[in-house]
Amino acid sequence: MAFEQGGQATGIAQEGHILRRRNVPDHSTSNGRATQASPEEDKNKSQKPSTSLLQTLDEWEFLIAPLLFTLVSFFTRMYKIGLSNIVTWDEAHFGKFGSHYLKREFYFDVHPPLGKMLVGLSGHLAGYNGSFEFKSGETYPEELNYTFMRLFNSAFGALCVPLAYFTARELNFRRSTVWLVTLMVLCENSYATISRFILLDSMLLFFTFTTVLCWSRFHSLRKQSFSPEWFFWLFLSGISIGCVTSVKWVGLFCTALVGLYTAEDLWNKFGDLKMPKTTLASHLVARVVGLIIIPLLVYMFSFWVHFLVLENSGPGDAQMSSLFQANLRGTEVGKDSPLEVAYGSRATIKNMGYGGGLLHSHVQTYPEGSQQQQVTCYHHKDSNNDWFFYPNRNEPLYNPEAPLAYPGDKSVLRLIHSQTGRNLHSHAVSAPVTKGDYEVSSYGNTTVGDEKDHWTVEVVSDAASRDRTKLRTLTTAFRLKHTSLGCYLRAGTVNLPQWGFKQIEVTCVKSNNPRDVYTHWNVEAHWNERLPAGDPGSYKSPFIRDFIHLNVAMMTSNNALVPDPDKQDDLASQFWQWPILHVGLRMCGWDDKIVKYFLLGNPAVYWGSTLCLFVFAGMLVWYLIRWQRGYEELKPAEIDHIHYGGLYPVAGWFLHYLPFVAMARVTYVHHYYPALYFAILTEGFVIDWVTRPLARKDRRMEWAVYGVLYGVVAGLFVLFRAIVFGMEGRNQQWDHLKWFDRWRITD
Repeated sequence: MAFEQGGQATGIAQEGHILRRRNVPDHSTSNGRATQASPEEDKNKSQKPSTSLLQTLDEWEFLIAPLLFTLVSFFTRMYKIGLSNIVTWDEAHFGKFGSHYLKREFYFDVHPPLGKMLVGLSGHLAGYNGSFEFKSGETYPEELNYTFMRLFNSAFGALCVPLAYFTARELNFRRSTVWLVTLMVLCENSYATISRFILLDSMLLFFTFTTVLCWSRFHSLRKQSFSPEWFFWLFLSGISIGCVTSVKWVGLFCTALVGLYTAEDLWNKFGDLKMPKTTLASHLVARVVGLIIIPLLVYMFSFWVHFLVLENSGPGDAQMSSLFQANLRGTEVGKDSPLEVAYGSRATIKNMGYGGGLLHSHVQTYPEGSQQQQVTCYHHKDSNNDWFFYPNRNEPLYNPEAPLAYPGDKSVLRLIHSQTGRNLHSHAVSAPVTKGDYEVSSYGNTTVGDEKDHWTVEVVSDAASRDRTKLRTLTTAFRLKHTSLGCYLRAGTVNLPQWGFKQIEVTCVKSNNPRDVYTHWNVEAHWNERLPAGDPGSYKSPFIRDFIHLNVAMMTSNNALVPDPDKQDDLASQFWQWPILHVGLRMCGWDDKIVKYFLLGNPAVYWGSTLCLFVFAGMLVWYLIRWQRGYEELKPAEIDHIHYGGLYPVAGWFLHYLPFVAMARVTYVHHYYPALYFAILTEGFVIDWVTRPLARKDRRMEWAVYGVLYGVVAGLFVLFRAIVFGMEGRNQQWDHLKWFDRWRITD
């Protein structure tokens, strides 16, 4: 995609006749055009062995340069990596998740499993047995080789540097710009710092970089459609998309960028009337397979392995369906539970909606509305989750000595909270958050109450039997219809405010939608001494159902990560602060005895890349206005270069940055790091474009300008190296790095 023959250097991928220049002596003028060498020049060159060395270096630059960059990258990411022997920042989370894989205990987290499985793999390779709890600030035990686990993670961060190099080449930047882009990734202090710990960010960045490289290489092969190499990079793009999405959902923004390119590419092909319909159909099928089906399969495969490894009961059981939990080793769900529910049985009742919890009540009351006892859904084991099945008030009082009676489809019953003795109740009072629904509360007791304590059972399905005359533990899905109001008990995805402990709101929804899974319930655990124990775990939960269930639960929990107005989070930051490097982040305590790390970017990289986003916008407006006025100063190859080398990196930045503008969840500086990479590529394009006149006229002046840029970027990394490699002793000794008060490097 050479935008101009005179603007390319020998290290850049160009048309075949230019690439073949590597096999012959390079006879180029300062503007890059080939000229015929005279016999005298040949004679002089043969007498200068140093020139031959330079030619050799020039010929093999595409291997030598990335190798050198990579070696330095491994040094910057791994030097003194084991200096701090305490659990630092989010190592408390992701190290603990890795421990669950080693102990094969099921857990729940808002992120997909691939990155955490890799953390678990690093622990396995380090000989770790999963016994450490990874409490924040706690000292690592001697038997845990945390240094190896950090080295494993840092390798992903180090490999981002050569990926940036080859991506810049595929975007047809000149060699000097390729080096600048690579150096900015190499010397980005925040990238180097965050890659040194047991976190997911280095893996997220790695797969983001691989996705961009695969996309850019696939674009470069657009004139070789259906060739083996074309298919290779197409399918590799799909695998990379699947991996980046399987680490964090932020990878969906990278997926959107490739999807945007694919849609444009297919639209252009659709408008090509000379293209046979069979060829167009082949392009469509290839992209559907390569960029939709393969990523989805990779994503689903990560969850399949996740379920396969985590076969034991663990702290995240309650987020899954009751039937799934019953198949975990060591679970209490359904263990020795009688299969059929009878009146007088004590049970936990689970909502079958995606991410649903257990029907729950506690002594706290609603601050408004009826001000009766709260009813919520709770995702953790608790005695407040237990309810008794009792007959309705129109039937004789429950007698534990009387013959057993069983509720079933169309039965009218009461549910009594075991801890407080109050009835599950609803009335024509608006719910606290979902005002269109009725409030659900706990009211009265076994003798005090009214007909608004009555609920009609509607059986939806049963995995064990077609008999609907009885409710069965785990297998029966049923709805609870309020007998008086006609509404249905529902637990959606809405969280109560802090007065409700952020638990799920339970309401009585007025509309009757039998397919609304959030109105479906099942008995999860069941106790009744008069009934024989059953074996509900003999029924298996389908993978697809578990896969969908867990993903919706992750989404629900992720949406609940909103800032708490009652608490101050000193580490959180706002989206507008990131591009201007307004704040940093202390990754650990700031005591003099602790090795301290401060998450802060390279000022030259941050400010330069943000400035270039505005410069590119100005360039785009300038050329559009001149085009509108009839000027045709840009050649088709140059327009193509602006389109794919500049516009798509800017689009990638917007796709990775703007969602955080709209997000209500709590945000931190590291959420900007994927977007920063696209800003770096944009800066590379802008500098490459504006220095083209120098490349044509005076290459020495061009390299002098780039030399200054190299020096500033590398120099600032060296200046701020202490925040990367660790600050030992009193923090006041780094007061010279505190350029602004918001940079809390010192107290």
